[in-house]
Amino acid sequence: MAPKHQRLVLVMVALIVLIAAAMLAAWGLRSQADYFYLPEDVAENPPEPGRAIRLGGMVQQGSIQTLPDGVTISFSVTGRGANAIPVTYRGIVPDLFVEGSGVIANGRFDEGGTFEAETLLAKHDENYTPRELEGLSDEAMHDVLEESAAATPEYPAQ
Repeated sequence: MAPKHQRLVLVMVALIVLIAAAMLAAWGLRSQADYFYLPEDVAENPPEPGRAIRLGGMVQQGSIQTLPDGVTISFSVTGRGANAIPVTYRGIVPDLFVEGSGVIANGRFDEGGTFEAETLLAKHDENYTPRELEGLSDEAMHDVLEESAAATPEYPAQ
């Protein structure tokens, strides 16, 4: 075979291997992808039960209930519309998880339409204040922050 044909065959084989590797990677990642859904999205186009997704929204006021086992909670996630998605979660709840706060839950829908969360992330706004500083006036909070900054050793300049 002429060198020109050998080169052409080598390029074609390399191209086929590259396309096959890309397709295999895309197929493997497709099953691991978590899609982000809002309650409105779930109402319009519900994901199939068992598919891993992320559900984001606000914890509905008055919806948090601790189940009798003491480690499972149920609550509802709402969005901009009137849609409320029932969620159950078994595990340690983040400190910032309260009614009316933002939440992102990773998990799957069961056959009954309840979202079974495996992980729970609580969101906070830009005005977050640590629990230790709640209730302090702006002036008192400023003093505490200044004392904290003064007690922190400075890093040597390099």
